[in-house]
Amino acid sequence: MPNILTINAIAKVGLERFPAVQYQVGPKITEPDAILVRSQNLHDMDIPASVKAIGRAGAGVNNIPVDKMSLRGMPVFNAPGANANAVKELVVAALLIASRNIAPALTFVSGLTGDDKTLHKLVEDGKKAFSGTELPGRTLGVIGLGKIGSLVADAAIKLGMDVIGYDPHITIEAAWGLSSLVKKANSIEEVLKASDYVTIHVPLLDATKNLINAQRIGLMKKGAILLNFARDGIVDDKAVVAALSSKHLRGYICDFPAQVLQGVPNVIATPHLGASTEEAEDNCAIMVADQVRDYLEHGNIRNAVNLPDVVMQRESLYRVCIVNANVPNMVGQISTVMAGAGLNIHDMLNKSRGDMAYTLVDVDSPVPPELLGKLAAIEGVRSVRYLPLAS
Repeated sequence: MPNILTINAIAKVGLERFPAVQYQVGPKITEPDAILVRSQNLHDMDIPASVKAIGRAGAGVNNIPVDKMSLRGMPVFNAPGANANAVKELVVAALLIASRNIAPALTFVSGLTGDDKTLHKLVEDGKKAFSGTELPGRTLGVIGLGKIGSLVADAAIKLGMDVIGYDPHITIEAAWGLSSLVKKANSIEEVLKASDYVTIHVPLLDATKNLINAQRIGLMKKGAILLNFARDGIVDDKAVVAALSSKHLRGYICDFPAQVLQGVPNVIATPHLGASTEEAEDNCAIMVADQVRDYLEHGNIRNAVNLPDVVMQRESLYRVCIVNANVPNMVGQISTVMAGAGLNIHDMLNKSRGDMAYTLVDVDSPVPPELLGKLAAIEGVRSVRYLPLAS
């Protein structure tokens, strides 16, 4: 019976995807086959040798030691797009809050005292300071046109905005879903120069650390507003503070409070609310639970951040799953070892992603334990699993 260790509170509707008659699921599992996590930092955790997969009930995996898990031949799953609508709604709210100066206006009203007549006069005298702008006709720049970025672009178009977007790695699926009204930019710099508002929707990687820095902020229109609901670290906070101080930027709205931003005028920081809706938490939990279960039972991989998507329909009772380094002649060596054991390969699927590869092999007869040892001994093989089905 597989054991699933839950770290953080995973939505019940997701945990219910693991049938109680087949799985033990909970926060006190000592030898788990898989781990489900939300935001807990696993970098310092001693992850048990029994673990075969980690599922992140969300999109970002910065809290998981992905490289170490790859060396162990372990997929790390996430739930891309499951929280996209929640983030989109928060970005739209941020656009409206920024354009209408709602945050300082609320602060102003909360500080008023007096009777109704006094309050009315204070409001009428003070409201001119919070005069804003409307969104139709303004240009929104979207950096990153995945699921969230595409939804934000579509919402902005419906609000009457012009939209310009940039994503050098846009997927075919995302491109099909993107509105034809989105102007395609050839660079981040082109987006920054053209936009009244800029919103960022890219993952935090080495290549995107401080993606929006002082030099790029200098390219933005004077009085532009910058939004970051992607990841902390993508925007250089110190550069933002300097641009706000010089009045080059009109405002900065983000989902990632930081000490350098505290108390800075025209900064609005929400407490990492992007995916904090019941619907998003449910969607993420369901998606990652289904992916982990399919991997444990059938070896199929969907949405692993460190391995390719590999899904093969089962036509045999006997399946072997192999994670290996993406090096030449690996498939040949696997086939040779199986042929040497007298096994007939019914079906095989091999795919690679970067320096990692994954192979599913269905054979027509049971696989002896010694064969699994021979496969594991092939140089470059990082993990081997045998998944027979009950006949």
